[in-house]
Amino acid sequence: MKIARFSHNDAIKYGIVDGAELVVLSGDPMFAGYDTTGERVSIGDVALLAPVIPRSKVVCVGRNYRDHAAELNNDIPTEPLLFFKPNTAVVGPGDAIVRPPQTNDTQWEGELAVVIGKIAKNVKAEDANDVIFGYTIANDVTARDLQGPDRQWARAKGMDTFCPLGPAIETEFDVSKGEIITRHNDVEVQRGRFTDMIFDIPSIIEYVSAAFTLLPGDVILTGTPAGVGAFQGGDSVEVEVPGIGILRNIARDAA
Repeated sequence: MKIARFSHNDAIKYGIVDGAELVVLSGDPMFAGYDTTGERVSIGDVALLAPVIPRSKVVCVGRNYRDHAAELNNDIPTEPLLFFKPNTAVVGPGDAIVRPPQTNDTQWEGELAVVIGKIAKNVKAEDANDVIFGYTIANDVTARDLQGPDRQWARAKGMDTFCPLGPAIETEFDVSKGEIITRHNDVEVQRGRFTDMIFDIPSIIEYVSAAFTLLPGDVILTGTPAGVGAFQGGDSVEVEVPGIGILRNIARDAA
């Protein structure tokens, strides 16, 4: 089941994707379940929003594909390498990625995102599916020229608009059969299978939840395959996960 969050007639609503329509839900399904209002609206008549705004945090896993670590001349991690993005970095499909004046090297990183559905602390890997609400698509936008000099990644990874999410949450996605494709100005630049992750999603959830309590609506970004690169104002960046959809954003330079 695909769940979208959208704006329609000056109201923010949730809906189940049914072909070209949305079956409107009575509230946020993560908390209110799947009761419907009886209303259906055309997807073409709404503005899709980020399908979730994390209540407390976006937890990200760095260097989780060997080919990506190699392309940046980094060592392969022996345990998940974690960092945060603030929820103020989150934008939705079609929203602009704003390139701030502090950086001259903004880069795309297409990623699978895990949406947490329950309070989760000290979750064992074998129980990880019990706390997953679903999956969506992320672009871990990075100011690469700030990442090294800063020595930690808060500014390089966490600026406003640096975490596009969308277009929907798929609640029944089979990660073992999935792949991700990123396109820059309609040219394919990344393609990777989720089975190539160094640390799989259950082990990531075990590792993360041992350190931090995860709350419903929190998001975990699971790493990017090789093929990252720079984009400029006016460029499009499109991240696709077949079975979930396409997340497309246009970059612009800050005014």
